[in-house]
Amino acid sequence: MIALGTAGGAWLYRERALPVDSGRLAVRGLPASVGGAPGEVTIERDAHGIPTIRAASAAAAWFGLGFAHAQDRLWQMETHRRIGAGRLAEAFGPAALDTDKFLRALGVRRAAAAQWERLQAQGGEGREALLAYTAGVNAYLGDHLRARPPEFLLLGLHPQPWEPVDSLAWSIMMAWDLGGNWTGELLRLRLASRLDLARIRELLPPYPGEAPLPTADYPALAREWRVADGAHGLDRTIDRLAAAAPESGIEGVGSNNWVVAGSHSRSGKPLLANDPHLKLSSPALWYFARIEAPDLHVAGATLPGLPAVVLGQNRDIAWGYTNTNPDVQDLYLERLDPRDPQRYQTPGGGWARFETREETIAVRGQAPVTLRLRSSRHGPVISDAATAATAGLTGGEAGDGSGERYAIALRWTALEPDPGAITANLRFNRARSVAEFIAAAASHTAPMQNMVVADAQGGQGHIGFVAPGRVPLRKPEHDLRGLVPAPGWEARYDWDGWLDAESTPRERDPARGWIATANQRVVPADYPHFLTSEWTAPWRQQRIEQLLAAQPQHDLDSLAAIQRDERSLAVQPLLATFRAARSQHPGAAALAPALAAFDGQMTADAAAPAVFHAWLRAFTALVLADELGPLWNTAFSERRTFREAIEGIVSRQDGWWCDDKATPAAETCANRADTALDQALAELSQRLGPAPAKWRWSDLHVARSEHRPFSKVAALARFFEVQVPTGGDTHSVNATRVTLHPGPVGSHTYASEHGPSLRALYDLADPSRSRVIHSTGQSGLFFSPHYRDFAADWAAVRYVSLWPQPAGTVRKLVLTAQDGAGQ
Repeated sequence: MIALGTAGGAWLYRERALPVDSGRLAVRGLPASVGGAPGEVTIERDAHGIPTIRAASAAAAWFGLGFAHAQDRLWQMETHRRIGAGRLAEAFGPAALDTDKFLRALGVRRAAAAQWERLQAQGGEGREALLAYTAGVNAYLGDHLRARPPEFLLLGLHPQPWEPVDSLAWSIMMAWDLGGNWTGELLRLRLASRLDLARIRELLPPYPGEAPLPTADYPALAREWRVADGAHGLDRTIDRLAAAAPESGIEGVGSNNWVVAGSHSRSGKPLLANDPHLKLSSPALWYFARIEAPDLHVAGATLPGLPAVVLGQNRDIAWGYTNTNPDVQDLYLERLDPRDPQRYQTPGGGWARFETREETIAVRGQAPVTLRLRSSRHGPVISDAATAATAGLTGGEAGDGSGERYAIALRWTALEPDPGAITANLRFNRARSVAEFIAAAASHTAPMQNMVVADAQGGQGHIGFVAPGRVPLRKPEHDLRGLVPAPGWEARYDWDGWLDAESTPRERDPARGWIATANQRVVPADYPHFLTSEWTAPWRQQRIEQLLAAQPQHDLDSLAAIQRDERSLAVQPLLATFRAARSQHPGAAALAPALAAFDGQMTADAAAPAVFHAWLRAFTALVLADELGPLWNTAFSERRTFREAIEGIVSRQDGWWCDDKATPAAETCANRADTALDQALAELSQRLGPAPAKWRWSDLHVARSEHRPFSKVAALARFFEVQVPTGGDTHSVNATRVTLHPGPVGSHTYASEHGPSLRALYDLADPSRSRVIHSTGQSGLFFSPHYRDFAADWAAVRYVSLWPQPAGTVRKLVLTAQDGAGQ
């Protein structure tokens, strides 16, 4: 009877936790329709749980989207809110405290509040959309949440009312995820204590085919400033910062998009493909929705927490993004007054007082923690996150005068009080042509993105590309070029305004008939403005262009084949060294034919990709670890693979790097390659068994969509986490990233935790053929049939229809104004 009662209780809870998705609900705060009369919103879900939201006004439609997001993704929205506010430890306990400290020091929610204040003063569609969306979320929370999602129950939490600032804070965090060269600056500063400038440039080389940026000798400057000698604890602060900060874009983070002109398509109208690569999560970051209202007919990927279709298609255009990865973050060393550490040096030798504030972090199961945080003229002092509750830079509490010499401040475009991104997104949803889309992009601020767009106007339509975003201008005398933290007491390193919005990269209707971006350099050599020196290596973009050029005309099926492509061109520079490696391992002979034939095809059911990546992981460690010393673990934490460095070392057969400095012998790169193959085969035998004929790349390379926080709880992870085996690698078009995962051999060593967060194919001739998929499912409730129903199709690169299909509605919910009154 006890078991029966438990089962009955679980069934009843499940039925109440699943959202009401049919019938009629009276809701508070529903915006009035045109003319002031009470309106209605319908939410029609298809067999995949994708809603079509119909309303008599745009505001009412955004209300409906907020209601649907809260129904299906409430816990995800809660984690988004807590990340933006630096309130994770309140829910998850001391393990999340360091991240909260960093987010509080960074001041994400303070920046979002400033953006909301400006948006309220400006008025207009952005303010209206955020207010309506917020009202929709809160209408669900206030009267229609029948049972809290399981995460709330298990953690003893209750959802709080949503605020517009929560939406803007999450927008800033998306910009953080898509732009993070600040860790590269810190890594170079740490490297300056071990390597000279030439060796650092070999370890972190420039874009293929380009010379290193001319810079000052920053290792010498770091010694002069006494920040690279290990004597003042700045190295410990840097390590703590890297460990505490939320993940942000570094190496191997990428996306693909391309657009094909009507002259190169079988339909005679443009085609567009997009697969943005982001951290994989359960549920997926994206939520598909269709929005229909007067002057608004748009469908695509939305972000729970924001009122807009971020990536998608309307009646007239389709658009997609990849990350430009501009250098929009600069770190500054603020030299402290030894007599008063609440003051820092300014240009001209004077001293300014930090702006200070105190913030208190609630910690589950522990006493609250109060931080004293500072900001300089450059921005927030992020080093306070690493010193405020630790041993400080040299042994005392931060700022107490016990020897702290420097603070580290961050200047970042996304913290500016300009809410242009939300306004631009809403304008994209309404744009009717390539020209109109590019014009709307002028107000976009962060994150800077490579946006491709197509319309169906005229005979064959038009295609275009624009990379909008706020880009800082650096002075000609800036001789560090944003590669390392700059001395804040020298004015030449201050930003000098912004790049004019009309001067960002763009292109319209090129003669070649397509535009493709995959995070590669998107500007020609003679482009007059500095965007970044750290473009992603162009392997994916080159492969896309190979496949686009391989046939004269394309359709959606040929574009889908490109998205499925698993050929990694990045293997080629290392292939000769890999093939030449010899091993005494018993399995080597059986593998020899497959390894000799391996050409970079990262097929899921083959052994060679597994051997190659195990070999490359071992080879990289053997070549670099002795030179980097303790920094090797730091480099791991920053998710770097040093792939381009290894390519250069192999091409030069660089004995300095390949030699093991701890032995009297002079090891060569060939010696290291042989040893690496021995280690790789031993590891794979341990992980996959002694029979190489049974080894499969997909047995190692699993796409892992992490759940916050229950992926870290073994008893719960199997319910909440989504895993599917995959092929591909970091540099294939079907990009499922492979990193130098830290630590001993473990279950996630070769897992892909970052990949195509969604895939989309848009047809401008017949939108009903447009198709999409994301990595999990529409629901955030693990017991819903829509929690993981996309995962297998996503792994196999299959799709569902973007637009509603005939007889496609499965459930219809009508929202009416409570008491017959609109907002």
